[in-house]
Amino acid sequence: MSSRHILTAPAWPYANGPRHIGHVSGFGLPADMFSRYHRMAGNKVLMVSGTDEHGTPIQVQADREGMTPRQLADRYNRVIAGDLLGLDMSYDLFTRTITRNHYAVTQQIFTGLYDNGYIFARTTKGAISPSTGRTLPDRYIEGTCPICGFENARGDQCDNCGNQLDPVDLLEPRSKINGESPLFVDTEQFFLDLPAFTDALGSWLQSKSGKWRPNVLKFSLNLLGDLQPRAITRDLDWGVPVPLDGWRDRPDKRIYVWFDAVIGYLSASIEWARRSGDADAWRAWWQSPDAQAHYFMGKDNIVFHSEIWPAMLLGYSGRGSRDGKPGSLGALSLPTDVVSSEFLTMEGRKFSSSRNIVIYVRDFLERYDVDALRYYVAVAGPESQDTDFTWSEFVRRNNDELVATWGNLVNRAVSFAAKNIGEIPAAGELTAADHQILERSRAAFGTIGGELAGSHFKAGITEAMRTVAEANKYMSEQAPWKLRQSDPERMRTVLAVVLQLVDDAKTLLTPFLPRSSAKVHQMLGGEGAWAGQPRIEEVGEDGDPTYPVITGDYTSPARWERIALRPGTPLAPPTPLFAKLDQSVVDTELRRLGGE
Repeated sequence: MSSRHILTAPAWPYANGPRHIGHVSGFGLPADMFSRYHRMAGNKVLMVSGTDEHGTPIQVQADREGMTPRQLADRYNRVIAGDLLGLDMSYDLFTRTITRNHYAVTQQIFTGLYDNGYIFARTTKGAISPSTGRTLPDRYIEGTCPICGFENARGDQCDNCGNQLDPVDLLEPRSKINGESPLFVDTEQFFLDLPAFTDALGSWLQSKSGKWRPNVLKFSLNLLGDLQPRAITRDLDWGVPVPLDGWRDRPDKRIYVWFDAVIGYLSASIEWARRSGDADAWRAWWQSPDAQAHYFMGKDNIVFHSEIWPAMLLGYSGRGSRDGKPGSLGALSLPTDVVSSEFLTMEGRKFSSSRNIVIYVRDFLERYDVDALRYYVAVAGPESQDTDFTWSEFVRRNNDELVATWGNLVNRAVSFAAKNIGEIPAAGELTAADHQILERSRAAFGTIGGELAGSHFKAGITEAMRTVAEANKYMSEQAPWKLRQSDPERMRTVLAVVLQLVDDAKTLLTPFLPRSSAKVHQMLGGEGAWAGQPRIEEVGEDGDPTYPVITGDYTSPARWERIALRPGTPLAPPTPLFAKLDQSVVDTELRRLGGE
């Protein structure tokens, strides 16, 4: 197999609370399935992200909870890292945005854009909370859209018509924090000159026709006609200092959170390289012409990944309307794909922590199998349209598909072979039916691999489960239990075929269900860990508290191809692969949601 460098860039979860399953169904689990497939296919994957920890919302919540922004960020960085570890998210590095490395890289990007003429200062109207005197971020102001009349438009964007907005343009603006009307006062800020990238972004986006999800491309192209300069600093004391004389030591001005958060993909790659012992190793993913970069997020984050971050990369590399030259890090590559999921709702309602319409990752994993959640997200998640998580559907899919289809195939095949032979048998002469089912199983690697490479997770896992159903059908039709006395040699051949089909299916399902696939690997006599799993390491910077990063060694025997089973390998009676759920789970969980 050819080997390529693949950057997987899941969105940065905001460090203001634990993650719920709506969050991870969009940015998280699809990115992990994608990365696991590419590692198995022999590609060099770098999956990086971390907690996004700056901005007014952190400051507001810290005030409410009686702590500093750093203390709040420390708390939820640790909580979120634990959530993602529990989901078996195979990050090469999951870090955070308050590291010295991230500050330095953010300032390098700012300086490169500034030197090339794509950042400028101007006096503008800034929204201030009358009761606190603090800046109100654009997203914390709501009002009526002046373009389409939508009453709940945000200060930065109208979710109804998709247009970029400025808070001062909203009709009847109000603070989302306390409902008060903001004051608009003169303030000097730095702006990213987005209109300078209209032509470059347009050419780049047009080149993605037929390659990106249609919703992402259409949304992005529609924004091109009305790009406006966008403020990248705020009147704050919590964030990355502005790296210019007269600004860097000011206590009241900081680079704003949306600008520094997207730089995190690059800063995390650079941090990973330093931790690996080769400080320049990141360049293979960011500067090689054949490298690919795939960004995963929910649809509310499209604009940052398909317009603003590409504009920053273009400007830093000297490729906007004013040209320029690459900054100190060198020219940087644009995204190959922006993979946006739609929204997941909960029993017909929008996720809401305050109204208890939510299930947090850690609560879910205390009660249910992680692979059951991963399976649900793959087969029924919000990949291309808004979808609804219901407990009845979760229980049905767990019991009918994981337990009764895949788990049943593993159990009946391994237990029958263990009881009647005690080892993996050698196949005798194969019939046409044997050849046909084995060939269909082998062909599934190409089909499912193509779906995973294109981020079509539902199609991929549906095809994988089809191969499981065909293996079940083959075993029922060949009925090895009827051959025990009449034709034991044929029985051994049928079992050899069935066990190979089980092993194929285990491999095909590994990107989706790594933990249960590892159990099947062991049941079939496999040696060593099958699929690499993440771990948490405690790290720290001089004088600061330690914090967790997620990392891992993902080299493993898992390869995206058939691996022939070894006849004579001992078999033991299997343990159940998945737990069947009682229907009472539905009522119990609905009561936790308030009884509706």
